[in-house]
Amino acid sequence: MKKKSDTHEAAAVEHTVLYRKYRPASFADVRGQDHVVTALSGAIQKGQVPHALLFAGPRGTGKTSIARIFAREIGTKEIDIYEIDAASNRGIDDVRVLREAVLTLPYESAQKVYIIDEVHMLTKEAFNALLKTLEEPPRHVVFILATTEVEKLLETIVSRCQVYRFKAPTRAMLRDHIIGVAKSEAFTLSPDGADLVAAAADGSFRDALGITQKVITASPDTKAGADEVAAIIGAPRSALIMNVVSGIHEHSTEKALAALREAGEMAIDMKLFARLLLERMRAVILKRNAPSDAEEYLSSFSDEDKAVISEIAKDPKTLINSKTLLRFLDATDQVGRTHIAVLPLELAVIDSIPSTKE
Repeated sequence: MKKKSDTHEAAAVEHTVLYRKYRPASFADVRGQDHVVTALSGAIQKGQVPHALLFAGPRGTGKTSIARIFAREIGTKEIDIYEIDAASNRGIDDVRVLREAVLTLPYESAQKVYIIDEVHMLTKEAFNALLKTLEEPPRHVVFILATTEVEKLLETIVSRCQVYRFKAPTRAMLRDHIIGVAKSEAFTLSPDGADLVAAAADGSFRDALGITQKVITASPDTKAGADEVAAIIGAPRSALIMNVVSGIHEHSTEKALAALREAGEMAIDMKLFARLLLERMRAVILKRNAPSDAEEYLSSFSDEDKAVISEIAKDPKTLINSKTLLRFLDATDQVGRTHIAVLPLELAVIDSIPSTKE
């Protein structure tokens, strides 16, 4: 075990890329894919290892990590594990080389394992060439195909594989993981700061750890709250988001638009801004309609945000209602499709607040 430094400066010097350092090394380390781990472990225990597996799911959910673990669990040594990036080796000539290579026996193991990442990037000709190998593979070969876009694969390829579908981790799962990793690095992330990292990671363990590393490296000390995290990763400050919520509640178009204008001037990711805004509006509605469950859906917010959300929820006439939430859901879908990124949210604010003009 590497000795942890007592100082932030020394830790910065000795750091390793976090997503590699905390990559799961065994099935017991895997988070959020219990259904996949259970199925794979069962196949190994019964001695029923398929010759071709397909791991499909969102980016950063552990597909290649679990592929490596599976290879080791069936007794394959590192020298007999081959990883191929189909994005860089996508042509028919590359697959022909692969077809020749699989015929050779393993060096030290009973089976060779070929992990083909981003397999959907193969050309049509390469797919057809690979299909022949998948149909009649040598007994000493196991293929593990990984993809984020299973719909792009030929049905004939999918049908030759045992398919395992990976799920994106929940926000709470990412948040807890981030806090734990930060603690292991002698760094303290506040719950709302970790939640902001989790939101920016958008369902990817790998991205979450990459963002966490950025925060740890850029922070001047060994702790960070939500505002510091926001400043480091270019996310919106909580107060800016709450100004939009409060502006709508107070019928102040000017206040809400001013907050959006400031976000636009700061070059903040408007998709992330919109998602965080929706979460706070949703919290108001849930607090009003399901108060007994408030602790669960308010847990990731700061005490200041909780207080404002709770106060708005008490007003039965607030404009923060289901109609407004639906309007902002539509606007969020449009963010990124317009030349002016903030425009859909500006229009949603204007539509949600009644005009005072005759």
